[in-house]
Amino acid sequence: MLPHAEMVHWLFATGILFVGLCLLCEAIVGQEVWRARPWRKYLWPGVAFGMGVLLWPVMAFFTNSSIHMYAHGSWAEVLMLAGGAELGLVHGRLTSPLWRLTWPLAFAVTGTAFIVHEQNSWLFARSAFLHHLIGWTFVIGALVPLALVLRPRSVVLQACMALTIVSVATMLYTDRDVAPVFDHLSPLAGAPHR
Repeated sequence: MLPHAEMVHWLFATGILFVGLCLLCEAIVGQEVWRARPWRKYLWPGVAFGMGVLLWPVMAFFTNSSIHMYAHGSWAEVLMLAGGAELGLVHGRLTSPLWRLTWPLAFAVTGTAFIVHEQNSWLFARSAFLHHLIGWTFVIGALVPLALVLRPRSVVLQACMALTIVSVATMLYTDRDVAPVFDHLSPLAGAPHR
């Protein structure tokens, strides 16, 4: 018996929320204070990398079509790349600031995959609406980490990146497999869940 897709989304939403809150704390207190404890600099990049690793079993066991496998596989790859690059940067193994370009890439690939793998229209059901909304949030939000490459010390941009990630987590928490959106549910969607 497999869990509903919404439950898997909620588990990943928890990890995404944790990353967003860590980034927000780092933006508020400053990088020097955040990294006063040596382990904290590895915290959110390690969780991001770990979520990329955990997306592989999701791809293998919880997908029901090729397009879903490609989407989850691409998310796993870019999340592991971005998390791994960030781990290398904070550890000092990687020195070029161009490695931070992995985050705009991760946002753009994730957003595109969310949009492409949802084959239904926006108002088909709540899950379809959320896939479109999260996809476009990531695609447009990719401008924030791109701007952070140019202005890495900007507190406003750091807070914007954190809040973008927190908003995506919030959207994932509202996911239901089959539920109405704006009091609309396609008759083709099936019987709504609680």
